[in-house]
Amino acid sequence: MSKRFLIILAVLVLGFFGFIVFQSKQNNTTKNSDGSAQTTNHVMGAGNKGVTIVEYGDYQCPSCGAYYAPLKQAVAKYGDDITFQFRNFPLTQIHPNAMAGHRAAEAADKQGKFWDMHDMLYERQQSWTTANNVAQIMEDYATELGLNIDQFKSDYQSSAVNSSINADIAAGGDLKITGTPTFIINGVKIENPSPSVDEISKVIDAAIAKQQGTQ
Repeated sequence: MSKRFLIILAVLVLGFFGFIVFQSKQNNTTKNSDGSAQTTNHVMGAGNKGVTIVEYGDYQCPSCGAYYAPLKQAVAKYGDDITFQFRNFPLTQIHPNAMAGHRAAEAADKQGKFWDMHDMLYERQQSWTTANNVAQIMEDYATELGLNIDQFKSDYQSSAVNSSINADIAAGGDLKITGTPTFIINGVKIENPSPSVDEISKVIDAAIAKQQGTQ
């Protein structure tokens, strides 16, 4: 067997394993034991009072936009007493730019800036939701947040990001969610309170009182 043949064979083998590693990285997303993608885990607050609020939201949804500020204030008011979690539920049939926002937030999460992008998307909802150049706007937001733009663009288009969003949608579907925002408190879907700090606080207070009554 010639030396030249051995060198060519070695190059081919290395190239093959390099391709396998590349494909593995490209498809790298957290999986459940059955191979399906896991739901996202965007949480804040330690939940010291045993209350967890999950919002299924759509960044293009006007109602979600109306809830954003009072909900943010209420969550900050309770701090570590509660846990707040956001899950993706883009209603793409009626909100064609929604998926762009969700992809941007998940891509930002890859660089530790999920909540920064989440807040920016809601605070500037009127600026991007009807835009024709929404992908460019998302890149501009990423640049403003100081993200590595090449990584952001790659993650924004990745199957891993798409899978995590779809996993949230599937979880919402299992809960019979059809609209946004929908709030789940300690696993129970509730009727949405009015979008005010006081009304949201009443719901949280009731959940805390109920939890403490069961201990």
